[in-house]
Amino acid sequence: MYDVIIIGAGPAGLTAAIYASRAGLTTVSIEAGAPGGKLNLTADLENWPGDKKVMGPELAYKMYEHSSQFGATHEYGNVIDIIDHGEYKEVVCEDKSYEGKSVIIATGTKERKMGIKNEEEYTGKGVSYCAVCDGPFFRDEEVIVVGGGNSALEEADYLTRFASKVHLVVRRAVFRADKIIQDKVIENPKIKVHFLSKPFEVAVEEDRVIGLIVENTDTKEQTLIKASGIFPFVGLDPVTFFASKLNITDEYGYIITNELMETSCENIYAAGDVRSKMLRQVVTAASDGATAAQSISNKLLQR
Repeated sequence: MYDVIIIGAGPAGLTAAIYASRAGLTTVSIEAGAPGGKLNLTADLENWPGDKKVMGPELAYKMYEHSSQFGATHEYGNVIDIIDHGEYKEVVCEDKSYEGKSVIIATGTKERKMGIKNEEEYTGKGVSYCAVCDGPFFRDEEVIVVGGGNSALEEADYLTRFASKVHLVVRRAVFRADKIIQDKVIENPKIKVHFLSKPFEVAVEEDRVIGLIVENTDTKEQTLIKASGIFPFVGLDPVTFFASKLNITDEYGYIITNELMETSCENIYAAGDVRSKMLRQVVTAASDGATAAQSISNKLLQR
């Protein structure tokens, strides 16, 4: 019986593990992928306080090492359910279950699909959701990035390290990204922006991706943008399917909490990008994780 079970080992989960174990609570984190979450897919961070620029995987490794320093353990597992037994909670994975007095959900988000023809079939064969992972495979070739927010523009700029040209497909007439990121893209001669364009179909020839058919949002005219790789960054969805029975999410699937990171289910907390909140950044995820762990510590010490 653990004091704290943390689901997810991204910045929120790893910070929660540091704070909970440092407070003397028996702590386990369960992660279905590599510790660090989306940090592992991020080339450079320029807004982590204290580091003007740090590589995402480097920061992930530091956080992971730190999280084990005070006795927290880490387990690999794919969580499929949380059962609320009142006095204790049962976290059910595909191969085993864990029991704890409290649970912190810190599973973050996953990339949203474009939902167009050939996308699923050619994922990993020309369609990729990770520029850091797959960008080097398209050295000296043309690629396409889909999206107009911070992530899309950052990845487009990153891909110019490898690609000969990056086509940025934006559904609206303007970007949704921060101005500093917009300026980088506009000033980059290797990036061509296609405004008022939405993805229609992944173009395939002889079983390989040859580009993206886009549709003009005004005229409905369809054109083919030729490229060897397609990188969609069209939004994110929270990973909360395993908590659907608990009725703690909003209409979009994000978990609702108060300022102590408590959900409406007693002793179940949430932290990081999986929460319904305004800003989703590494620094806010870490703050949420610390708050959730400290809330649990204060509650258990009062008993």
